[in-house]
Amino acid sequence: MKKSILIVAVMAAFVFTSCKENAADKVNEDNVAAAADRDAKATEFPVMTFSETEFDFGTIDQGTNVEHVFKFSNTGNAPLVIVDAKSSCGCTVPQYTKEPVAPGDSGELLVKFNGSGKNQVSKTITITANTQKGTETLKIKAFVNAPETVTPTGSNVIQTNSK
Repeated sequence: MKKSILIVAVMAAFVFTSCKENAADKVNEDNVAAAADRDAKATEFPVMTFSETEFDFGTIDQGTNVEHVFKFSNTGNAPLVIVDAKSSCGCTVPQYTKEPVAPGDSGELLVKFNGSGKNQVSKTITITANTQKGTETLKIKAFVNAPETVTPTGSNVIQTNSK
């Protein structure tokens, strides 16, 4: 019994004396400064500001190709990177600036519409970028005149009674 008490006492003394090092003394001050700088920059986002977010092509004929340039500027504190731009359908093709747009600089997004559909047509372009929201939305619309189709006015079918 005395041996077990002695062993427990030696183990307890060993545990308490082995933890003398202070964990705070092991922290590298350079790493702390780098982490603080990184965390401060993590709150800086680019802001994509458009001069207009919707464009109306007016009345166009079906099949007429039209295009419009949406101009934007980066009013944020970090470089703006557009990752992707997609349309709500294949009849609208967006083309965008591939290079990062620095804070204070501007860029362009060209939207081409092939005039498909008829009557009032509205399309949405979704831009994926490194902004705080992650996506930006643009809209285009047009009234598409469909070509007139010729419908038969009557038929020259003669009915006969056959018995």
